[in-house]
Amino acid sequence: MPGPGEFLSLLTALTWAIAVILFKKSGETVHPAALNLFKNTVALVLFVPTALALGGSLFCNLGAEEFLFMVVGGMVGVALADTMFLHSLNLLGASLTAVVDCLYSPSIIVLSVLFLGESMTTMQMVGAVLIVAAVLSPLFEKRAVGFEAMDKVRVIKGTLWGAASMLAMAGSIVAVKPILDRAPLMWSCQVRMLGGVLGLVAMLAFYPKRKAVLASLKGSGLKYAIASALVGGYLSMMLWLAGMKFTDASVSAALNQTSNVFLFALAAVVLKELVTAQRIAGIAMGVVGAFLVMFGQ
Repeated sequence: MPGPGEFLSLLTALTWAIAVILFKKSGETVHPAALNLFKNTVALVLFVPTALALGGSLFCNLGAEEFLFMVVGGMVGVALADTMFLHSLNLLGASLTAVVDCLYSPSIIVLSVLFLGESMTTMQMVGAVLIVAAVLSPLFEKRAVGFEAMDKVRVIKGTLWGAASMLAMAGSIVAVKPILDRAPLMWSCQVRMLGGVLGLVAMLAFYPKRKAVLASLKGSGLKYAIASALVGGYLSMMLWLAGMKFTDASVSAALNQTSNVFLFALAAVVLKELVTAQRIAGIAMGVVGAFLVMFGQ
């Protein structure tokens, strides 16, 4: 029977899909870096009273080295990866982003092969080919009735930003998985978000147009930014780390991958984005490929 980790990982998928729709609405007027900083700051502030209310501690008896490792993981997986993801979302839209996001779980496998000495089976290689085909499929998309064809350069840029985001996200979680197994959940959430906030503050400190970036956080975009921060920064982060903590990383990642299906459906219903046989085939290939990679040992 599925355990709590499996249930939480599946719930993460649905929550994250809803959050991405909110990110897309907010991203129409808010800069990705500003939206990410706002999301992470709100989540960090909320994690503190949540930890206290649940009887948790703001501190942990892990060493300073592990604390710093978690902070760096937040810088890479939250500050860098999420900003790249939001930029990709603005370029591609939610439905095509759902296809590119299929690279998440294979990225975990690739990193395991490169750095942990693991190997890929024939079935996993087949899955990887399906995912690559799915991610490349938008490049051959033609204009549909009532919709303009997307500029190929825009699609390529969005795909590259999304792929880089998935790789950074996978690397950040694989690196800290041993620490997650031993650390309190709320402490992990707080430290990871702290790394995300510090990373973004450092990035913006050296960005010459930072005032314009932060000034974009206003108007109707702010309304969606608040909602996306609560759902995508606070709730989904707790569910995601909890799923990783209470089950194997590979199983959790595979169940997280179902967010692509939820997101594709929500993009069509809520955002009225284009749905074609080609896009349906792309998301199907991506999801099937991801599951072959995760379970084809």
